Formats: sequence, structure tokens, C-alpha cells
Amino acid sequence: MAIRSVNPATGAVVQTFEPLGAAEIEQRLSRASATFAEYRRTTFAERAAWLLRAADLLDAERHDIAVTMTTEMGKTLRSAEAEAAKCAKGMRFYAEHAPAFLADEPLADPGVVGASRAFGRYQPLGVVLAVMPWNFPLWQVVRFAAPALMAGNVGLLKHASNVPQCALYLEDLFTRAGFPEGCFQTLLIGAGQVESVLRDPRVAAATVTGSEPAGQSVASICGQEIKKTVLELGGSDAFVVMPSADVERAAAVAVTARCQNNGQSCIAAKRFIVHEDVYDQFAQLFVEGMRALRVGDPMDPATDVGPLATEGGRADIEELLADAVKHGANVLCGGTAPSGPGWFFPPTVVGDITPDMRLHLEEAFGPLATLYRVPDIDAAVELANATSFGLGSNAWTTDPAEQERFIADLDAGAVFINGMVTSHPELPFGGVRRSGYGRELSAVGIREFCNLKTVWAG
Repeated sequence: MAIRSVNPATGAVVQTFEPLGAAEIEQRLSRASATFAEYRRTTFAERAAWLLRAADLLDAERHDIAVTMTTEMGKTLRSAEAEAAKCAKGMRFYAEHAPAFLADEPLADPGVVGASRAFGRYQPLGVVLAVMPWNFPLWQVVRFAAPALMAGNVGLLKHASNVPQCALYLEDLFTRAGFPEGCFQTLLIGAGQVESVLRDPRVAAATVTGSEPAGQSVASICGQEIKKTVLELGGSDAFVVMPSADVERAAAVAVTARCQNNGQSCIAAKRFIVHEDVYDQFAQLFVEGMRALRVGDPMDPATDVGPLATEGGRADIEELLADAVKHGANVLCGGTAPSGPGWFFPPTVVGDITPDMRLHLEEAFGPLATLYRVPDIDAAVELANATSFGLGSNAWTTDPAEQERFIADLDAGAVFINGMVTSHPELPFGGVRRSGYGRELSAVGIREFCNLKTVWAG
């Protein structure tokens, strides 16, 4: 089946690509394996020079690749340009810090273990396959590729099939930056072709950002093959507001937290849990803010929310909403897709959510927010944790004791106090439970695909 780039604002097919055949996949695997044998011996200084060159090229081409991102998956042009800038920042971060992150690490007092020297050395694993999603078509890849390449690994990218132009751009970017041929290659393949690549003995490890089914499939195959995996899957982040919070600021941030990237972000706040003392105030401000967002052409600088990336994605949102309404939910704003071309859906807030609704349990991957009223912090924590996911969480309170309670008891890979969950190159990123395992970014992320070799010298 052909791989198609489709403009979600119009539904028009932009470009079509034929997936790689078996011989072409073999060629790329062979090249990656041969390249790793030599590339692993390059110096940090050499790798950093290439990565910094990639960052410079990306900065220079920021607008053009942003247009491609917007055309392929519908994010606003403004947010696409910001994503490209963030990628360049991430590259420079790892170019600068990789030598310190991967420096030899003292493991023990040598005398205690009967040695003259005892330390750990981080060494690359080899060829790493990255199975990546469409929602941040550059950033999701770069936050894997930059640390992996700086560690001495080589990368194979199986990108989402609806962003093939972004996938090809990334391979071309790293090649033009000077990385040796085979260091980073894009595989234009369908989902059914991934298993054979994963099982190939030349592939040492895999990383997945995407859906639970994708993570389950890759983890199962790699478990059979005994290969390292890092999984960053779905999220249904809680956004808790307590009486001591700055409610006006919390409500304003809540709008951004729900509708960033057209609502299609694993770390977007999705469940808004508000103490009854400030519920009415927050609800009014939040609904007003959501209603005020402008939905339209993502190329227009005045647009706040563009289309959903796929027709199926919009259908999923509509089904979740219909099920909730059927079971008694109250639509406070939005809720009806506009007529006309494109896969648009308005920012929507739904109240009176009950546990028998799918929307209570499933991730809503679009600008659809659920609003809950709770009587106290115990109920807030219990509801926040009443999900199978555990990626990020937001808590708004100025009470130090409440802050400590949320930090201690919210089951998530991150807790942001009085702020919106976001990713930074400097901070570890990842989840628990069905949101996955392992970490990206920071020093922790670059070490995920390294062998920490224990060295004992007598």
C-alpha cells in the first residue's frame, strides 16, 4: 500500500511514495551495521561538529520545514516553526553536554573491591530503530536522534506513514550536516514491515513514541529477541486546581495545555479536576477561553487551532463525545465539527463525567476536555490517579503541604506545580504504567541506549 502525504486542512493528497521493498530494506540495514562499526570510534568533538551543523541548517530552513509539517499534519505554522527551533536547541544541548553525560563514572572505592581502578564506561549499543508518531514530526525524532548519535549509535527511522516528507527531510538534514553515510536513515515502510526489521540481529534496540498497540507490539517482539526498548505511549494528564491557586492564570494556562498542537499531544492536559470552592470560577473562565480560540487554516498566523491530523482521529473524538452525551454528559462549549473540507473539530469542554463513559477512561487525542468537581485534595488525588496512564500531571496550589502531597502521590512520570507540562532537553521525559517505560532527554536519555560497562583493573 502506498504511503501518502495528505493535507488534513483540505483532505487533498499532496504526494505519494512507494514503500521500500525487501532488497532496499536489506541495503539500509547492511549500511547501518557497517557504518556503526566505524562511527562508534569517532570522537565526541567530531559528532558535535556534525550535530551543530545540523542545528544551523535547521535554523536556516525553519520556515520551509514548518510549512511541510503544517501541510502534512495540520499543526499551526506558528507552532511548527517553534518545533523546528526546539529541535535545533535540543541538538545544541547534546552537542555540548554529551561528553560530560557519558564520561567515565567512578563506581566504587577501588580498594574496597580489590582494584587499582574501578569505573563505568558508557558505550553505544549499535543500530537503534525509532518508531515515531506524526504529532511532533521533527521533535519526537530529534529527541531520540540527537542523543543517540552523540553516544555513537546509528539510527533507523520508521516514521508515521502520514508524514513521509518530514521523515525524508530528517535523513537529508543529517546527511548534509556531514554525518557519515548510514548514520541516520529513513525507512519508508508500512506497519507490517516493522517486525522483520526489529527481529534482524543487526538491530540492537528500539524506541517507540505512539499508541499503546504500537508499544505493545514492539515491546513484545523485542522481548522475544531480548533487545532494549524505550516506550513513550499515551497519556491522560490530570490538571488539578485547588482553592489557593491563581485561578485566572490556571484557567488561561489550561486552555493552552488542552489545545496545544490542536489538542494532539500525549502530555496535553486532558482531565481538569477542580476543587468545588473554585469550580464555578474556573469553569467559566476555562470555557470562555476555549470558546474564544480561532479554528481555521493552520497557515494563517491568526489561527489558534488547526485540523486534526487524520479523518480517523476526528471520528475517534466524535465517538468519545457521543458516548459521553449518551450517558448524561453536558457539553459546555464546542462539540460539533464544522461542515466543509478538512478534519476540523472545535475546542470542546464536557462536564458531568461519570465512570461509565468511555471519555472517563480513554485518551481523547484532540481539543476535547473533561471537567470534574471534587470536594478535597484526597478526592483530587484519587481521581487524578484513576487512569491506566501515567505520563504527566499538573497541580495548581500555593499551599506547600498540598504541593508536597501532589509531588508524592500523583502517579506520573512528571509533576508540574503551577505550570503546564512540557518537555525540555534538560529534564528527563517519560511515563509509568501504560504510558510506557524508560526516559528520553537529559543525561538519563542519552544513557538509555548505552552499555554501562563495568571496568575493574588490578
